[in-house]
Amino acid sequence: MSGLAAAVPRDLVVGVGASSRAERTEVLRLLTDTLREAGLDRCAVARLATVAGKADHPAVRWAAGHLPGVPVDEHPAEALAGVPVPNPSALAGAAVGTASVAEAAALASAPGGRLVVTKRRSAAATVAIARVAAPGPDRPHRAHLRP
Repeated sequence: MSGLAAAVPRDLVVGVGASSRAERTEVLRLLTDTLREAGLDRCAVARLATVAGKADHPAVRWAAGHLPGVPVDEHPAEALAGVPVPNPSALAGAAVGTASVAEAAALASAPGGRLVVTKRRSAAATVAIARVAAPGPDRPHRAHLRP
């Protein structure tokens, strides 16, 4: 397929949780490993999502900086607390006011979508991946060209 570009739908939202002790490169490493293990393309990531106040965390900023054109959504803890998730955590609830950051944030930024990868952990970070709902008349399809 020399010289041809394949369209990769940008339909993934990566939810991110990062504790104060998360290393700068930790989120990107966890995100990259999780995508690879799930057989998902990094070019398909449309956005990152997290709890309010964490978009400026150095590890979240580092990951976003290595995914060109990928914004970071922030959601209030109260909103995330209302999102049903498969893996709630009492520790997260006590720390940030919601029993889920990664899974709930991914779903909150992918309305009508579904989790394709449940929460994965490293020492001080979590990620989960949601796929946005299929495009329709009210949901345009976004693609990223990949050589």
